[in-house]
Amino acid sequence: QVQLVESGGGLLQAGGSLRLSCAASGTIFTIKTMGWYRQAPGKQRDLVATITRDGTTVYADFVKGRFTISRDSTKNTVYLQMDSLKPEDTAVYYCKISEAVRGDYWGQGTQVTVSS
Repeated sequence: QVQLVESGGGLLQAGGSLRLSCAASGTIFTIKTMGWYRQAPGKQRDLVATITRDGTTVYADFVKGRFTISRDSTKNTVYLQMDSLKPEDTAVYYCKISEAVRGDYWGQGTQVTVSS
């Protein structure tokens, strides 16, 4: 079993920064891809950013230049540095890992609220 624990969400004003963390624990063989997704009320869950084992990153257009994803494979942890936050970034942010043997796992989500 694999558990994901997210942290770092909160309430802040537009223009501010937050850093989300997601740590995976349990029986883990190899994590291929780690990523962040978000879901605003009444909307679908959207990809924010992903990072592969070799460090290749993918970003949604709406966060390019503002958010940075990184990972520490020794700690099975993925981070999302969010700068220049906007009210439209308000959502529940979920981390997801793709593990080589067992497939995908999701975190419980962490709320990010950006006020104008």
